Amino acid sequence: MDARIPQEERHGAMVIGALCLAFVIAFFTSFALGRYPIDPVTLVKVLASRVIDMDRSWSTQVETVVFNIRLPRVLIGAFIGAGLSLSGLVYQGIFQNPMVSPDVLGSTSGAGVGSAVGILFGMGYLAISTMSFLGGILAVALVVMIARRVPSQPVLGLVLAGIMISSLFNSTLSFIKLVADTDDVLPQITYYLIGSLTSTRRSDLMGCALIISLSSIVLYLIRWQLNVMTLGEEEAVSLGVNTRLIRAIAIVCATLMTAVSTAAAGMIGWVGLVIPHLVRMLTGADYRRTIPATLLLGSTFLMIVDTISRTITTSEIPIGILTSFIGAPFFLYLIIRDGRRV
Repeated sequence: MDARIPQEERHGAMVIGALCLAFVIAFFTSFALGRYPIDPVTLVKVLASRVIDMDRSWSTQVETVVFNIRLPRVLIGAFIGAGLSLSGLVYQGIFQNPMVSPDVLGSTSGAGVGSAVGILFGMGYLAISTMSFLGGILAVALVVMIARRVPSQPVLGLVLAGIMISSLFNSTLSFIKLVADTDDVLPQITYYLIGSLTSTRRSDLMGCALIISLSSIVLYLIRWQLNVMTLGEEEAVSLGVNTRLIRAIAIVCATLMTAVSTAAAGMIGWVGLVIPHLVRMLTGADYRRTIPATLLLGSTFLMIVDTISRTITTSEIPIGILTSFIGAPFFLYLIIRDGRRV
């Protein structure tokens, strides 16, 4: 029976199994490490106490740290890492460009403007998050409206419209920073734009979990159509794929995941560019394997980076800085590698 299983499928299953193990290790390590370290045995007991009745041999402080501080942060980091990574994977496949990232259609820039407007007018945390989410959706909606004016080349129209809208929103963001109060408002906007999980709350977790989970399920259900679309527009149409519908579904799902991630944690760059490339190196380009592998690796990566940001120095480093340190050299590597192939 095993001999009939293609080598590629066995390899993909082994990679996904290894990624599952890495996810579990990163998950528990993120709980254990921090300014208030918790040993693994105590951590397992505390987590198990919510489902199993047992004698408490730990302090109330330990339970507070685990459930009120680290649990929401670790979970939201896992969901954001998964969402941004899967968005990058989908966009790179849809546009058939390995250098594409989740902000290609301006969702990140739009979310940045939305949050900056909320901060500028002194809105509450929930209102700022909502403004950020709606700003990302608005940016992509404008891109789609403009791209419809180029029906003969839909992909090119989306890319060009995305560049234009991103530039427009970035200029708007620069203007907001110019008129913002330099003592109070401007530092808040600047810190948000860097990207961090410090200010995330339980309310963010519910939104991220719901939107990213549903979008991931939808994308996995259309995985074979996405595979066919990598062959090109004409080939996909000849095989019976409604390319316009599949592209629209993929863009909506990727946009929702990017917007909700940016609304919760700010602009965390490079994750959606780096992780899809690593996944394709490990599993190949088949969406049946790349989607689950991307979710696992993206979650693991951001949990690890967040743990480093909390422990490497006495003051927490914004996670967006660390992802840039990792992503920029990798981007340079891709340019050099592709240049040698020409």
